[in-house]
Amino acid sequence: MWNAFRNGSTFDLSDPDPLRNDPFSPHPWGPERQVRAMVVALLLLDGPAPHPGRVAALKLRGVQVTGVLKLAGGTVGPYVELHACRFDSEILMPEAHVTTLRLVGCVFPRLEAARLRTEGDLHLPRCRVEHGIRLTDAQIGTDLLINQIHVRPDRRGRAITADGLSVAQDLQAELIQTYGEFSLRGAKVGVSLSLRGSKLRAAADRRALNAPQLSVERTLYLTGAWVSAATGESGTTPAYGVIHTSGGRRGTRLQPFECHGGVRLDDGRFGDAIDLHRARFLMNAGEELSLRRIVSPELRFNAERPEEGRVVLNGAKVVTLVDVATSWPGPGGLAMGGFVYENLVPIDSFPLNRRLAWVESATPEYSPEPYERLATVLRNSGEDADAREVLLAKQRRRRETLPLAGKAWGHIQDLTVAYGYRPGRAALWMAVLWAAGALVFAGNRPAPMKPGEHPEWSAPLYALDLLIPVINLGQDGYWRLEGAWQWAAAGLVILGWILATTVAAGATRLLSRN
Repeated sequence: MWNAFRNGSTFDLSDPDPLRNDPFSPHPWGPERQVRAMVVALLLLDGPAPHPGRVAALKLRGVQVTGVLKLAGGTVGPYVELHACRFDSEILMPEAHVTTLRLVGCVFPRLEAARLRTEGDLHLPRCRVEHGIRLTDAQIGTDLLINQIHVRPDRRGRAITADGLSVAQDLQAELIQTYGEFSLRGAKVGVSLSLRGSKLRAAADRRALNAPQLSVERTLYLTGAWVSAATGESGTTPAYGVIHTSGGRRGTRLQPFECHGGVRLDDGRFGDAIDLHRARFLMNAGEELSLRRIVSPELRFNAERPEEGRVVLNGAKVVTLVDVATSWPGPGGLAMGGFVYENLVPIDSFPLNRRLAWVESATPEYSPEPYERLATVLRNSGEDADAREVLLAKQRRRRETLPLAGKAWGHIQDLTVAYGYRPGRAALWMAVLWAAGALVFAGNRPAPMKPGEHPEWSAPLYALDLLIPVINLGQDGYWRLEGAWQWAAAGLVILGWILATTVAAGATRLLSRN
């Protein structure tokens, strides 16, 4: 091993028998495959000089490291890459400074690496960890790759604790399985964070994913990954990460992202999008998919409908909401007070009645803001008729909160002019009143105010002059009405003002849109 380190070559202690060479198998490895952790630490912290023309590196395969590997606070200069190795004790690397560290397909009880700093990558693909990983306030110089890792929780129920983590480029955590909380509070990712095809399971009294104030410069992927249709495995993750294609190959299927427990992404910042394509959120009644106050140019909410729990979008701000009607939970399962979005891009059919049901499910108690937001977005996209229907639905919801007199007046407004949001109905009422007024006044000509100083009597013009405010058709003011006729004329004037105002408002909205 000492000479392999000086040559930069791989020190391989693998067994020819594949069953005895698998680090995940129950078969014990003999002493001929064991090296002491203190020797490994000596090589990494103060190893010999490389042979001339060589670069020193620690490359191990099929080795069992005995004892606790202690690198806390140290500086590791050589390149480190371990394949299919076993550690019988934890790896201690808090406040260490390394160049690049790759542990591929290894087994270790725990990785303690708070405030670790790397110049290059930290790769842990296909590893098995029994008591959690701690990367609190770690700084990764390029990529963090933990694809297909299996991590069980520590004593506090956390599988991966990476609060304050900083990754300069990508964080790939695809097809991973965690059995405790994955904590990324205040973490920063320089490019994208991918959890494609992963299964996160919460421990007792913990969330499955706890990532408030997460910052991702590009996209957060909580989507599916392509795996073998026969075995459900994706093969092996390359030690240097994966490159994604647009679809699956022959003989593959899409394994969705699954989250068994609550998710918290409150106050997150995402530079491109949050993608939830076909994600599954399996929550209990008291758990939430919490997206409070997130900021993102795009939210792709096309996950499977959560059967229990709540989706919370209070205070979130997105430019474009891409969604599916069947993805949103029913009444009581959605909250979006103060949710701001500028564009709606539905996938498949999302009729207006379903969109109104979406708003209603988010407002168990009447709130005007979600209706007004939806109406504004529809109007800005040129759907003025749909916007009026949304505002009409808002008035009808509001009516249910009013006292009896207010409800009665509201029903009258709805029946007659639809609260002013259907101006054609107001015009129809004006035509009916005009015809009725013309018929009434046709057989009851009033006396003139001043004999010889009046126009020729016309019942249709007189009724229209009363109904249409502002415009003078030359009939009103020349005839003396008494008793019931005076009250009839006053009623026509009042109704004319109300209906004409409604028609004018509708015409103004139409002209403004054009």
